[in-house]
Amino acid sequence: MTAQALAGALADERRRVVFAAIVLGARDVPAVVARTGLPARDAATAVRRLTDAGVLTDDDNAGLRVDADRLREFARAAAVAPAAPTADPRQTILRTFLRDGALTRLPAQRGRRRVLLEHITERTFEPGLRYPERAVDEALRPWCEGGEADHVTLRRYLIDDMLLTREHGVYWRTGP
Repeated sequence: MTAQALAGALADERRRVVFAAIVLGARDVPAVVARTGLPARDAATAVRRLTDAGVLTDDDNAGLRVDADRLREFARAAAVAPAAPTADPRQTILRTFLRDGALTRLPAQRGRRRVLLEHITERTFEPGLRYPERAVDEALRPWCEGGEADHVTLRRYLIDDMLLTREHGVYWRTGP
């Protein structure tokens, strides 16, 4: 059983209620129905899914019970298993707001917007070069094609975040 399988087995409210009823002593579907108030069909379906997931066992002698051994094995395996590497938050933000090299929209959250603006700046403008406003607009238009943002708004954010500087209609890269 994996963490995902366990979470999936207990994701449904009815299955959690059935699981709790069995933990508290219900040993068959009629007892689960009596304790939970669920319709018999819903209770039986929840028992079957929990049993299929390996969370419950249906022993002929003892009836329904939580498979504590299986849960212990799962806990041990999870404690020993190395943690999955976390995704780079910067890449997650870029995947969220860029599609095929164009902005889908600008993030409302300032930190996320900053990551996106830095990415655009690094890929669009060379450090030390000066650009007339028309060249800046032409460079930013492809980023905005098909999305909710426009190149003027994008240019304004780049200036406000001090990634570009403007003086007398000439722009240059000042940020990363």
